[in-house]
Amino acid sequence: MGTNFPDDFKCPISLEIMSDPVILSSGHTFDRSSIQRWLDSGHRTCPITKLSLPEHPSLIPNHALRSLISNFILLSSPKLPPPPSKPPHSKTHPLQTLISSLTSPSSPLTSKLDSLTQLTRLTKLDPFLRRELTESGAVSAAVLNCVNSSELPLQEKALTLLLNLSLDDDNKVGLVAEGVIGRVVAILRSGSNDSRATGCTIITSLAVVEVNKATIGAYPNAIEALVSILRSGKGREVKEAATALYAICTFVGNRRKTIECGAVPILVRICGSGLERAVEVLSFLVKCKEGREEMIRINGCAEVLVQVIKNGSSRGIPCGLFTLNCLCCYSEKICDEARKSGVLEICLKLVEDENEKIMRNASNLVHTLSGCRLVE
Repeated sequence: MGTNFPDDFKCPISLEIMSDPVILSSGHTFDRSSIQRWLDSGHRTCPITKLSLPEHPSLIPNHALRSLISNFILLSSPKLPPPPSKPPHSKTHPLQTLISSLTSPSSPLTSKLDSLTQLTRLTKLDPFLRRELTESGAVSAAVLNCVNSSELPLQEKALTLLLNLSLDDDNKVGLVAEGVIGRVVAILRSGSNDSRATGCTIITSLAVVEVNKATIGAYPNAIEALVSILRSGKGREVKEAATALYAICTFVGNRRKTIECGAVPILVRICGSGLERAVEVLSFLVKCKEGREEMIRINGCAEVLVQVIKNGSSRGIPCGLFTLNCLCCYSEKICDEARKSGVLEICLKLVEDENEKIMRNASNLVHTLSGCRLVE
Protein backbone atom coordinates (compact mmCIF):
# COMPACT_ATOMS: atom_id res chain seq x y z
CA MET A 1 0.00 0.00 0.00
CA GLY A 2 1.45 3.34 -1.07
CA THR A 3 -0.39 5.35 1.59
CA ASN A 4 1.74 7.42 3.97
CA PHE A 5 0.38 6.70 7.44
CA PRO A 6 0.95 9.03 10.42
CA ASP A 7 3.69 7.80 12.75
CA ASP A 8 1.17 7.57 15.62
CA PHE A 9 -0.53 4.71 13.75
CA LYS A 10 2.65 2.60 13.91
CA CYS A 11 3.46 0.22 16.74
CA PRO A 12 6.61 1.39 18.63
CA ILE A 13 7.84 -2.22 18.67
CA SER A 14 7.15 -3.55 15.15
CA LEU A 15 6.96 -0.14 13.41
CA GLU A 16 4.01 -1.58 11.46
CA ILE A 17 0.51 -0.09 11.25
CA MET A 18 -1.45 -1.30 14.28
CA SER A 19 -4.43 -3.54 13.59
CA ASP A 20 -5.41 -3.98 17.25
CA PRO A 21 -3.97 -1.08 19.30
CA VAL A 22 -3.96 -1.61 23.07
CA ILE A 23 -2.87 0.61 25.95
CA LEU A 24 -0.37 -0.58 28.56
CA SER A 25 -0.64 0.69 32.16
CA SER A 26 2.29 3.02 31.38
CA GLY A 27 -0.10 4.94 29.11
CA HIS A 28 1.63 3.94 25.84
CA THR A 29 -0.10 2.17 22.95
CA PHE A 30 1.20 -0.90 21.08
CA ASP A 31 -0.20 -3.41 18.63
CA ARG A 32 -1.63 -6.28 20.66
CA SER A 33 0.42 -9.00 18.96
CA SER A 34 3.71 -7.10 19.43
CA ILE A 35 3.27 -6.24 23.12
CA GLN A 36 1.95 -9.72 23.84
CA ARG A 37 5.13 -11.24 22.39
CA TRP A 38 7.16 -8.81 24.57
CA LEU A 39 5.26 -9.93 27.67
CA ASP A 40 5.34 -13.64 26.73
CA SER A 41 9.13 -13.44 26.52
CA GLY A 42 9.21 -12.57 30.23
CA HIS A 43 9.53 -8.76 30.15
CA ARG A 44 7.70 -6.90 32.91
CA THR A 45 8.61 -3.34 31.96
CA CYS A 46 7.14 -0.91 29.43
CA PRO A 47 9.29 -1.01 26.26
CA ILE A 48 9.28 2.81 26.11
CA THR A 49 9.37 4.11 29.69
CA LYS A 50 11.05 1.05 31.24
CA LEU A 51 8.61 1.40 34.17
CA SER A 52 7.76 -1.79 36.03
CA LEU A 53 4.52 -3.54 35.12
CA PRO A 54 2.28 -5.83 37.21
CA GLU A 55 2.81 -9.58 36.98
CA HIS A 56 -0.27 -9.85 34.76
CA PRO A 57 -0.45 -6.53 32.85
CA SER A 58 -3.79 -5.43 31.41
CA LEU A 59 -4.00 -4.62 27.70
CA ILE A 60 -6.75 -2.03 27.29
CA PRO A 61 -8.21 -1.63 23.77
CA ASN A 62 -7.52 1.82 22.32
CA HIS A 63 -10.82 2.21 20.48
CA ALA A 64 -10.24 5.84 19.58
CA LEU A 65 -6.96 5.10 17.77
CA ARG A 66 -8.36 1.97 16.14
CA SER A 67 -11.23 4.02 14.76
CA LEU A 68 -8.84 6.69 13.45
CA ILE A 69 -6.72 4.04 11.67
CA SER A 70 -9.80 2.36 10.18
CA ASN A 71 -11.20 5.66 8.91
CA PHE A 72 -7.82 6.65 7.46
CA ILE A 73 -7.57 3.33 5.59
CA LEU A 74 -11.16 3.63 4.40
CA LEU A 75 -10.63 7.14 3.01
CA SER A 76 -7.31 6.14 1.42
CA SER A 77 -8.59 2.98 -0.25
CA PRO A 78 -10.73 2.52 -3.37
CA LYS A 79 -14.47 2.44 -2.71
CA LEU A 80 -15.71 -1.03 -1.86
CA PRO A 81 -19.27 -2.30 -2.31
CA PRO A 82 -21.35 -1.99 0.86
CA PRO A 83 -21.54 -5.10 3.05
CA PRO A 84 -24.66 -7.24 2.72
CA SER A 85 -27.51 -6.10 4.95
CA LYS A 86 -28.49 -8.15 7.97
CA PRO A 87 -31.27 -10.69 7.59
CA PRO A 88 -34.58 -9.03 8.46
CA HIS A 89 -35.11 -11.16 11.57
CA SER A 90 -31.56 -11.18 12.98
CA LYS A 91 -31.40 -10.59 16.72
CA THR A 92 -29.69 -7.50 18.13
CA HIS A 93 -27.76 -7.62 21.39
CA PRO A 94 -29.65 -5.64 24.08
CA LEU A 95 -26.53 -3.59 24.83
CA GLN A 96 -26.18 -2.70 21.17
CA THR A 97 -29.82 -1.59 21.09
CA LEU A 98 -29.21 0.85 23.94
CA ILE A 99 -26.01 2.15 22.32
CA SER A 100 -27.75 2.57 18.95
CA SER A 101 -30.39 4.69 20.63
CA LEU A 102 -27.65 7.02 21.87
CA THR A 103 -25.80 7.29 18.56
CA SER A 104 -28.77 7.69 16.25
CA PRO A 105 -29.42 11.36 15.33
CA SER A 106 -33.09 10.53 14.94
CA SER A 107 -33.51 9.17 18.48
CA PRO A 108 -35.74 11.45 20.57
CA LEU A 109 -34.40 12.90 23.80
CA THR A 110 -36.68 10.68 25.89
CA SER A 111 -35.27 7.56 24.21
CA LYS A 112 -31.68 8.63 24.85
CA LEU A 113 -32.45 9.44 28.48
CA ASP A 114 -34.06 6.04 28.93
CA SER A 115 -31.05 4.29 27.37
CA LEU A 116 -28.62 6.17 29.63
CA THR A 117 -30.76 5.38 32.68
CA GLN A 118 -30.79 1.67 31.86
CA LEU A 119 -27.06 1.56 31.10
CA THR A 120 -26.27 3.42 34.33
CA ARG A 121 -28.38 1.00 36.36
CA LEU A 122 -26.89 -2.06 34.65
CA THR A 123 -23.27 -0.92 34.97
CA LYS A 124 -23.47 0.19 38.60
CA LEU A 125 -22.89 -3.31 40.00
CA ASP A 126 -21.72 -5.29 36.96
CA PRO A 127 -17.98 -5.00 36.19
CA PHE A 128 -18.31 -7.38 33.23
CA LEU A 129 -20.90 -5.13 31.60
CA ARG A 130 -18.76 -2.05 32.31
CA ARG A 131 -15.87 -3.66 30.50
CA GLU A 132 -18.09 -4.80 27.61
CA LEU A 133 -19.47 -1.30 27.18
CA THR A 134 -16.00 0.29 27.24
CA GLU A 135 -14.56 -2.26 24.81
CA SER A 136 -17.50 -1.79 22.45
CA GLY A 137 -16.21 1.69 21.63
CA ALA A 138 -19.47 3.18 22.84
CA VAL A 139 -17.71 5.64 25.12
CA SER A 140 -16.24 7.72 22.29
CA ALA A 141 -19.13 7.07 19.91
CA ALA A 142 -22.05 7.82 22.18
CA VAL A 143 -21.56 8.55 25.86
CA LEU A 144 -19.06 11.39 25.34
CA ASN A 145 -21.38 12.97 22.78
CA CYS A 146 -24.12 12.97 25.41
CA VAL A 147 -21.72 14.53 27.94
CA ASN A 148 -21.20 17.30 25.39
CA SER A 149 -24.94 17.79 24.93
CA SER A 150 -26.64 21.11 25.58
CA GLU A 151 -29.53 19.14 27.10
CA LEU A 152 -28.80 19.25 30.84
CA PRO A 153 -30.60 15.98 31.82
CA LEU A 154 -28.73 14.12 29.06
CA GLN A 155 -25.42 15.59 30.17
CA GLU A 156 -25.93 14.70 33.83
CA LYS A 157 -27.01 11.11 33.13
CA ALA A 158 -24.08 10.58 30.74
CA LEU A 159 -21.65 11.80 33.40
CA THR A 160 -23.09 9.35 35.93
CA LEU A 161 -22.65 6.51 33.43
CA LEU A 162 -19.09 7.67 32.76
CA LEU A 163 -18.41 7.60 36.50
CA ASN A 164 -19.62 3.98 36.66
CA LEU A 165 -17.33 3.03 33.77
CA SER A 166 -14.36 4.61 35.55
CA LEU A 167 -14.74 2.37 38.61
CA ASP A 168 -12.51 -0.37 37.17
CA ASP A 169 -8.75 0.12 36.94
CA ASP A 170 -8.67 -1.65 33.57
CA ASN A 171 -10.97 1.03 32.15
CA LYS A 172 -9.30 4.12 33.62
CA VAL A 173 -6.36 4.47 31.20
CA GLY A 174 -8.59 3.57 28.24
CA LEU A 175 -11.14 6.23 29.15
CA VAL A 176 -8.42 8.88 29.31
CA ALA A 177 -7.10 7.74 25.92
CA GLU A 178 -10.59 8.15 24.45
CA GLY A 179 -10.76 11.82 25.40
CA VAL A 180 -12.69 11.78 28.66
CA ILE A 181 -10.50 14.42 30.35
CA GLY A 182 -11.22 17.10 27.76
CA ARG A 183 -14.97 16.59 28.01
CA VAL A 184 -14.93 16.56 31.81
CA VAL A 185 -12.82 19.73 32.01
CA ALA A 186 -15.36 21.47 29.75
CA ILE A 187 -18.08 20.44 32.22
CA LEU A 188 -16.02 21.72 35.17
CA ARG A 189 -15.80 25.11 33.49
CA SER A 190 -19.41 25.58 32.40
CA GLY A 191 -21.65 22.75 33.63
CA SER A 192 -24.40 22.78 36.25
CA ASN A 193 -23.58 22.39 39.94
CA ASP A 194 -24.47 18.68 39.87
CA SER A 195 -22.57 18.11 36.62
CA ARG A 196 -19.46 19.81 38.01
CA ALA A 197 -19.62 17.74 41.18
CA THR A 198 -19.87 14.50 39.18
CA GLY A 199 -17.09 15.68 36.87
CA CYS A 200 -14.81 16.22 39.89
CA THR A 201 -15.63 12.71 41.12
CA ILE A 202 -14.71 11.28 37.70
CA ILE A 203 -11.34 13.07 37.90
CA THR A 204 -10.78 11.53 41.36
CA SER A 205 -11.67 8.08 40.06
CA LEU A 206 -9.40 8.31 37.00
CA ALA A 207 -6.52 9.62 39.13
CA VAL A 208 -6.33 6.31 41.01
CA VAL A 209 -4.05 5.15 38.16
CA GLU A 210 -0.64 6.80 38.53
CA VAL A 211 -0.09 7.60 34.85
CA ASN A 212 -3.45 9.40 34.70
CA LYS A 213 -2.44 11.87 37.42
CA ALA A 214 0.26 13.34 35.18
CA THR A 215 -2.07 13.33 32.17
CA ILE A 216 -4.81 15.16 34.05
CA GLY A 217 -2.38 17.72 35.48
CA ALA A 218 -0.91 18.38 32.03
CA TYR A 219 -4.32 18.90 30.43
CA PRO A 220 -4.99 22.59 29.67
CA ASN A 221 -7.16 24.23 32.35
CA ALA A 222 -7.81 21.01 34.33
CA ILE A 223 -6.26 22.18 37.62
CA GLU A 224 -7.40 25.75 37.00
CA ALA A 225 -11.01 24.51 36.62
CA LEU A 226 -10.87 22.60 39.91
CA VAL A 227 -9.45 25.64 41.72
CA SER A 228 -12.18 27.81 40.19
CA ILE A 229 -14.82 25.50 41.67
CA LEU A 230 -13.14 25.78 45.07
CA ARG A 231 -13.26 29.57 44.73
CA SER A 232 -16.88 30.04 43.67
CA GLY A 233 -18.65 26.68 43.95
CA LYS A 234 -21.17 25.55 46.51
CA GLY A 235 -21.74 22.53 48.73
CA ARG A 236 -20.98 19.15 47.19
CA GLU A 237 -19.07 20.49 44.18
CA VAL A 238 -16.53 22.24 46.45
CA LYS A 239 -15.98 19.06 48.46
CA GLU A 240 -15.57 16.97 45.30
CA ALA A 241 -13.19 19.53 43.76
CA ALA A 242 -11.01 19.43 46.88
CA THR A 243 -11.02 15.63 46.75
CA ALA A 244 -10.00 15.68 43.07
CA LEU A 245 -7.14 18.07 43.84
CA TYR A 246 -6.04 15.80 46.67
CA ALA A 247 -5.98 12.83 44.26
CA ILE A 248 -3.92 14.55 41.57
CA CYS A 249 -1.59 16.32 44.02
CA THR A 250 -0.29 12.96 45.21
CA PHE A 251 1.72 13.35 41.97
CA VAL A 252 4.58 15.75 42.74
CA GLY A 253 4.49 17.44 39.34
CA ASN A 254 0.97 18.75 39.89
CA ARG A 255 1.65 20.57 43.16
CA ARG A 256 3.39 23.64 41.78
CA LYS A 257 0.70 24.03 39.11
CA THR A 258 -1.96 23.95 41.82
CA ILE A 259 -0.13 26.65 43.78
CA GLU A 260 0.30 28.80 40.66
CA CYS A 261 -3.46 28.60 40.04
CA GLY A 262 -4.04 30.35 43.38
CA ALA A 263 -5.29 27.35 45.33
CA VAL A 264 -3.51 28.02 48.65
CA PRO A 265 -5.51 31.03 49.96
CA ILE A 266 -8.76 29.34 48.92
CA LEU A 267 -7.83 26.07 50.62
CA VAL A 268 -6.92 27.91 53.84
CA ARG A 269 -10.26 29.72 53.74
CA ILE A 270 -12.41 26.62 53.19
CA CYS A 271 -10.29 24.70 55.69
CA GLY A 272 -11.22 27.37 58.23
CA SER A 273 -14.89 26.83 57.39
CA GLY A 274 -14.64 23.16 58.29
CA LEU A 275 -13.78 21.28 55.07
CA GLU A 276 -11.03 18.93 56.24
CA ARG A 277 -10.20 17.71 52.76
CA ALA A 278 -8.66 21.16 52.22
CA VAL A 279 -6.01 20.61 54.90
CA GLU A 280 -5.14 17.26 53.30
CA VAL A 281 -4.36 19.11 50.05
CA LEU A 282 -2.37 21.72 51.99
CA SER A 283 -0.29 18.92 53.50
CA PHE A 284 0.94 18.14 49.95
CA LEU A 285 1.40 21.75 48.85
CA VAL A 286 3.43 22.64 51.97
CA LYS A 287 6.16 20.32 50.69
CA CYS A 288 6.91 22.90 47.96
CA LYS A 289 8.84 26.03 48.83
CA GLU A 290 6.28 28.08 46.86
CA GLY A 291 3.49 26.51 48.87
CA ARG A 292 5.13 27.32 52.20
CA GLU A 293 5.74 30.92 51.16
CA GLU A 294 2.11 31.32 50.10
CA MET A 295 0.83 29.96 53.42
CA ILE A 296 3.15 32.18 55.46
CA ARG A 297 1.79 35.25 53.65
CA ILE A 298 -1.80 34.44 54.64
CA ASN A 299 -2.91 36.11 57.87
CA GLY A 300 -4.38 33.59 60.26
CA CYS A 301 -3.09 30.50 58.45
CA ALA A 302 -1.46 29.16 61.64
CA GLU A 303 -4.70 29.72 63.58
CA VAL A 304 -6.69 27.73 61.01
CA LEU A 305 -4.25 24.82 61.28
CA VAL A 306 -4.39 24.93 65.09
CA GLN A 307 -8.20 24.73 64.94
CA VAL A 308 -7.91 21.62 62.76
CA ILE A 309 -5.50 20.11 65.30
CA LYS A 310 -7.90 20.93 68.14
CA ASN A 311 -11.15 19.83 66.53
CA GLY A 312 -10.33 17.71 63.50
CA SER A 313 -10.85 14.03 62.72
CA SER A 314 -8.28 11.24 62.64
CA ARG A 315 -7.61 12.21 58.99
CA GLY A 316 -7.43 15.97 59.45
CA ILE A 317 -5.37 16.17 62.65
CA PRO A 318 -2.17 14.54 61.31
CA CYS A 319 -2.37 16.69 58.16
CA GLY A 320 -2.78 19.83 60.28
CA LEU A 321 0.15 18.81 62.49
CA PHE A 322 2.37 18.01 59.51
CA THR A 323 1.52 21.24 57.67
CA LEU A 324 2.05 23.43 60.73
CA ASN A 325 5.33 21.67 61.51
CA CYS A 326 6.63 22.32 57.99
CA LEU A 327 5.72 26.00 58.30
CA CYS A 328 7.30 26.29 61.77
CA CYS A 329 10.51 24.76 60.44
CA TYR A 330 10.51 27.40 57.71
CA SER A 331 9.33 30.55 59.50
CA GLU A 332 10.12 32.02 62.92
CA LYS A 333 6.96 34.13 62.60
CA ILE A 334 4.75 31.06 62.26
CA CYS A 335 6.66 29.41 65.10
CA ASP A 336 5.81 32.34 67.41
CA GLU A 337 2.15 32.32 66.32
CA ALA A 338 1.90 28.59 66.95
CA ARG A 339 3.39 28.89 70.44
CA LYS A 340 1.02 31.73 71.35
CA SER A 341 -1.98 29.67 70.18
CA GLY A 342 -1.30 27.04 72.85
CA VAL A 343 -0.73 24.28 70.30
CA LEU A 344 2.30 22.98 72.23
CA GLU A 345 0.06 21.95 75.14
CA ILE A 346 -2.34 20.24 72.71
CA CYS A 347 0.55 18.36 71.09
CA LEU A 348 1.85 17.14 74.46
CA LYS A 349 -1.48 15.36 74.91
CA LEU A 350 -1.54 14.05 71.34
CA VAL A 351 1.85 12.33 71.70
CA GLU A 352 -0.06 9.78 73.82
CA ASP A 353 -2.70 9.26 71.12
CA GLU A 354 -3.46 5.71 69.96
CA ASN A 355 -3.29 6.81 66.33
CA GLU A 356 0.34 6.27 65.32
CA LYS A 357 0.23 8.95 62.62
CA ILE A 358 -1.14 11.57 65.02
CA MET A 359 1.38 10.59 67.70
CA ARG A 360 4.34 10.81 65.31
CA ASN A 361 3.35 14.18 63.82
CA ALA A 362 2.57 15.62 67.25
CA SER A 363 6.00 14.54 68.51
CA ASN A 364 7.67 16.19 65.51
CA LEU A 365 5.83 19.46 66.12
CA VAL A 366 6.73 19.41 69.85
CA HIS A 367 10.36 18.94 68.88
CA THR A 368 10.19 21.81 66.37
CA LEU A 369 8.45 24.23 68.75
CA SER A 370 10.92 23.39 71.49
CA GLY A 371 13.96 24.21 69.34
CA CYS A 372 12.38 26.00 66.36
CA ARG A 373 15.24 25.42 63.96
CA LEU A 374 14.65 27.03 60.60
CA VAL A 375 15.07 24.99 57.44
CA GLU A 376 15.51 26.66 54.05
